[in-house]
Amino acid sequence: MENGGTHLDNETAGAIVAGRHSDPFEVLGLHKRGKAQVVTAFAPGAERLWVQYGRSEVEARPYPGHPGLFEAELPKKSTYRLRAQGSGAEWIWEDAFRFGPVIGEMDEYLLGEGTHQRIWQVLGAHVLIHEGTKGTHFAVWAPNAARVSVVGDFNIWDGRRHPMRRRGATGVWETFIPAVGEGLAYKYEIVAANGAVMPLKSDPVGFGSEHAPANASVVRNIRGADWQDGDWMTRRGALQDIDAPISIYEVHLGSWAREAGNRMLSYAELADRLVSYVADMGFTHIELMPIAEFPFDGSWGYQPIGLYAPTIRHGRPEEFRALIGAAHEAGLGVLLDWVPGHFPTDAHGLGQFDGTHLYEHGDPKEGFHQDWNTLIYNYGRVEVSNYLTSNALYWLEEYHLDGLRVDAVASMLYRDYSRSEGQWVPNKDGGRENFEAIALLQRMNVLAYGQCAGIMTAAEESTAFPGVSRPVEDGGLGFGFKWNMGWMNDTLSYMQKDPIYRKHHHAQMTFALHYAWSENYILPLSHDEVVHGKGSMLNKMPGALPEKFANLRAYYAFMWAHPGKKLMFMGLEFAQAGEWNHNRSLDWHLLDQSLHRGVKVLVRDLNRLYRATPALHVNDTRSEGFEWLDANDSEASVFAWIRHGRTGDVPVVCLFNMTPVARNIRVGLPGPGHWEEILNSDAEAYGGGNRGNLGGVLAETVPHQGQKHSARVTLAPLAAVWFRQLNQGG
Repeated sequence: MENGGTHLDNETAGAIVAGRHSDPFEVLGLHKRGKAQVVTAFAPGAERLWVQYGRSEVEARPYPGHPGLFEAELPKKSTYRLRAQGSGAEWIWEDAFRFGPVIGEMDEYLLGEGTHQRIWQVLGAHVLIHEGTKGTHFAVWAPNAARVSVVGDFNIWDGRRHPMRRRGATGVWETFIPAVGEGLAYKYEIVAANGAVMPLKSDPVGFGSEHAPANASVVRNIRGADWQDGDWMTRRGALQDIDAPISIYEVHLGSWAREAGNRMLSYAELADRLVSYVADMGFTHIELMPIAEFPFDGSWGYQPIGLYAPTIRHGRPEEFRALIGAAHEAGLGVLLDWVPGHFPTDAHGLGQFDGTHLYEHGDPKEGFHQDWNTLIYNYGRVEVSNYLTSNALYWLEEYHLDGLRVDAVASMLYRDYSRSEGQWVPNKDGGRENFEAIALLQRMNVLAYGQCAGIMTAAEESTAFPGVSRPVEDGGLGFGFKWNMGWMNDTLSYMQKDPIYRKHHHAQMTFALHYAWSENYILPLSHDEVVHGKGSMLNKMPGALPEKFANLRAYYAFMWAHPGKKLMFMGLEFAQAGEWNHNRSLDWHLLDQSLHRGVKVLVRDLNRLYRATPALHVNDTRSEGFEWLDANDSEASVFAWIRHGRTGDVPVVCLFNMTPVARNIRVGLPGPGHWEEILNSDAEAYGGGNRGNLGGVLAETVPHQGQKHSARVTLAPLAAVWFRQLNQGG
């Protein structure tokens, strides 16, 4: 006996009470001390303590000079509970230190190696029954910490009460806390190697969070999902193939619509209203701007901290799952905007997580993003790479998301991205490519496509980096699709010009066809084009209000006829007049006005035609799907082409007049007979003047533009017309 009849020496006892002991599980709990079975317990605030075992109870001895520390001998090894009294109160609890580890040897090995594909099944907070007792298992990676504790209301946020057990060389700490369950808030208190207590940290693999501005993690039980979308999951591979019609509606859940008092909609409300709206509009997919938990509304989710937690702004994880299920029931895919490029510097986040540069690079030339004042992941660290690739798989598996759109890929691929000379660190070969980030993206795509049948990934990549949507085995990054930022920039620049000057910039509308087959492209009109003083899509268009609408309608028809899948940000489909504001609803009242309502009807019809007409989508990524009729009529600002499908599919002839002058021109047609006018953006239903071709034209045997047949066609000012062969008579 070392201390008044107790077994611990003063130094050990003092370290336990002060929360400085490096391995409290070796001290606290039930241990054999000599020939005795001894329970050592630390209960701050307790004046007396009893150990209850079986039907018996024994009062523990206090450690003199170490308030709250007790020990008691049991006649044999037993399960037990603790009962304490202090300050006039009494409480009974299960001792966390009587429970053994939860993490198994294989998980430990894979975590240590950085190859665990599903780290969320081991790390984070899991409600479970362990050794016959219900509670929550906590596990976190903090390899350089001297101590890690779980804190929350359940232990008065006192880091001495629930220190965790270190799992060898893995750098992982774990503990099982009885009686802690669903809905309880928690953080990690981490003591750095130098003894400094870090700011309380939220869980990097936490499944839930408090409402901002509070930022603790919240225990959420994500197991046992009852999915009813088996039919969708079986079919989605064909619906997300490069030959499929893919038309994506990009949504910021916080501002699509709001209720009285500017209240955001819940996941349940969105499952009803958003899903039915998008399905009615004919889109094939919803793309969610980032919903992984983020502290600042103004980041729109692009500065996430809780990468494994669907934001609580709209509800709990099971309610988010229900939103995905509702979309699938309606025949809609759901894509998630995923942000592996950077994370914010908020004190409760990943920065300096265990007192060292753990997730981020230590050198700001590699680890600090100057544009966004954020930290950059250290992709070369196997545990960090594992954290990110596993997160991608997490969203696809746990929430049945149908794909990931990866944000800011260019910022990951280049070490000198947005950096001046001397402000970046070259790669091992002296170049600018970020080999570690490239390897991460390749691993993510191989894992996602390999583990989740039928998914799709898309890269927002703004440079000419080769092979973004080519297979990894062929040296590519392995994405299914790439955003065509060049097409967007060129065509928007053209459309913003007064039509009198467009003839001098004709190539801006044709240039994308020079490289259209180099990647599997998505044509994006995203949120980035309608914020930060860029103006709304409608107000980018030149002219008086009727001309603005006519330009916009012609542009949308140009986009839907152009090779490439489609993406449109919310509000663009009805010509939102003002810039997007994340703090309020879209201006749905504008649909009371005929011109706005007409644009919405047009977009619905564009989606309907695009999906129903193979020539408009099956060869989006192959040159045989496109044939110029006239690419060079810059003087009239007229464009004309044919879209081809598979053998036997009826072709579509697409014409565009980008001046406010009516045209009557001869156009080559790839076949005889009657050609039905299937779309005219000047139709009265869309808000136009109803000028056109009385429903169609009859092909004449007059060779023109490389075709054996042709017809004279009326093109209204600032309008698009599409024709489809109705029959082969004549």
